[in-house]
Amino acid sequence: MDLRSELLKSIWYGFTALDVEKSGKVSKSQLKVLSHNLCTVLSIPHDPVALEEHFRDDDDGPVSSQGYMPYLNKYILDKVVEGSFTKENVDELCWTLTAKKNYQPDRLSTTVLPEKDAFRLWCLFNFLSEDKYPLVMVPDEVEYLIKKICMAMSMECVDLEDFFAQDSVQQSGITVWVFLEMMNSGRITRGMDKSIATMAIEEVYREIVGDVLKEGYLWKKGQLRRNWKERWFTLRPSNLSYYTGEDRKDCQGNIALDGNCCVEVLPDRDGKRCMFCLKTLSKTYEMSASDTKQRQEWTTAIQTAIRLHVEGKTSLHKDLKLKRREQREQREKRRQAKEEELQRLRALQEERERKLAELELLKEAQKQAQVLLEQDEQRRRQQHEQLQRTLEIQLREAEEARVSMQAEMALKEEEAERQRKRIQELEEMQKRLEEALQLEIKARLDEEAFRYAQAGLLAEEEEKMKALMALQEEQEEYILKTQREKQELKQEMEAKSRDLEEAQRQLEEVRANRHRVDQDVVAAQRKLRQASTNVKHWNVQMNRLMRPIGPGEKRPSLGSGFGSFQIPMQRDPGLHLRRRSGSEHQDEESKENVDNRAGCDLEKRRSQASNGDMDIP
Repeated sequence: MDLRSELLKSIWYGFTALDVEKSGKVSKSQLKVLSHNLCTVLSIPHDPVALEEHFRDDDDGPVSSQGYMPYLNKYILDKVVEGSFTKENVDELCWTLTAKKNYQPDRLSTTVLPEKDAFRLWCLFNFLSEDKYPLVMVPDEVEYLIKKICMAMSMECVDLEDFFAQDSVQQSGITVWVFLEMMNSGRITRGMDKSIATMAIEEVYREIVGDVLKEGYLWKKGQLRRNWKERWFTLRPSNLSYYTGEDRKDCQGNIALDGNCCVEVLPDRDGKRCMFCLKTLSKTYEMSASDTKQRQEWTTAIQTAIRLHVEGKTSLHKDLKLKRREQREQREKRRQAKEEELQRLRALQEERERKLAELELLKEAQKQAQVLLEQDEQRRRQQHEQLQRTLEIQLREAEEARVSMQAEMALKEEEAERQRKRIQELEEMQKRLEEALQLEIKARLDEEAFRYAQAGLLAEEEEKMKALMALQEEQEEYILKTQREKQELKQEMEAKSRDLEEAQRQLEEVRANRHRVDQDVVAAQRKLRQASTNVKHWNVQMNRLMRPIGPGEKRPSLGSGFGSFQIPMQRDPGLHLRRRSGSEHQDEESKENVDNRAGCDLEKRRSQASNGDMDIP
């Protein structure tokens, strides 16, 4: 947050205070007074004609904030020089304008804060508010400010969850007037003395708005007299100032801080304890704190100030505010991402439920279709059985008629034979026989017609049987198709299960191979250590065996029948060197053999590990 943004926040309150009708516009006469006062406190020359020239084309009506901003930027803010004015004077001017209109506490209440404390809280609110208008402060920043005030009063932080839980506070934050009303309600001070609250608010104000990293008394060693004097020190990101007293009226010196400065802890001497020094390029300042804790706090604070100067930052709390804002934005992004993920999961769950419902509907429809097919098949089977029974009855009746007719024909033939024998005798019987013959012919014609009708019924039955077989084949094809689809799904599930089991088996094999390789490596290391121990032992034994016999030493007797004799006193240096070189050659050969065996074992384990598709750890 740069200087222009800080000034605009205060000026915004002054502009809105002049908007009595809350229409978003202010008269030109009031803007002239505001502009003149701003130029005065900002220590820049005021041009009284510039405002009239800037709004020459406008009517005589009031001017909105959007219309006043170009003039404010061009003729006032662009001419501001940082360090040439006091920012607190600008804040006091804007506070005076806005407090008359908006800050009207109950003066009779015992919990109302003094005017100076309200002004400092207003400045703290502006510093911690968001960079958007109208100015509001988010609940996290309010809680941070209240914690700082409570810590300055040496009391536990007040629980304001019921206040922060309101929907209006969560959605849009709180304004400065709501914040001041809460502070005047006594919920924060809780009956404490107003002087304690005033000191706490002033301390927080100087720390956050005044960029004071730390204040307090320290003993300082003089540069000329080298005597010790107690001074009041004030640490800011750019310098370390010291005064004669706590009122900070008589400044005794100012130490500029940069990247070349450093802090060191010194041992106790000259009757002073808890000493430390601040080294610059030109001087070294020795100081003494009251206790070890104060020394640690001062050294840490000075190192923080040096770090801020090196990083090009002018304010610690501006940096902390930006970090808190980034953390809030990250939390908001994570919350939004979580909500989007939950919505996506809900959508997937709904889609899954919808597909399951569709699957259930398809299964129900399949069951209903199966039931209808079974009912249709049963109905067709019943019709077929009924038709078959009817045809069987008709066939039996026709068979009985044929048998009866054959019997009748036999009787009639016998009668005709008798009549032919008696033809000569019974002429009258001839006519009866002719009539019987005509009846027989008629019966045969009726029988033929019945046979034709029976053949038509049989053909119709055959067509119906063909249609029934076609329906049955269609049903069997549909059943086979359904079974094939079920079989394909089952095979796919079995294949995935087999793949999963195969992957698990391979994972277990890889773990077993790795465990086996680890065991092999441990065994090889153990063998290598054993071989190294053996080589050392062999070297010791060889050195003992190869040592030449000195003068006066006796050689071991070779038998009881031989006398002992002594070795000559003269030593053979060539023999000693040859024996030593021989022992060193044997040591090198033994080490080479051990290295070769270890290399073979390692190569074998690598080949086993490569066959097991894993790396040797």
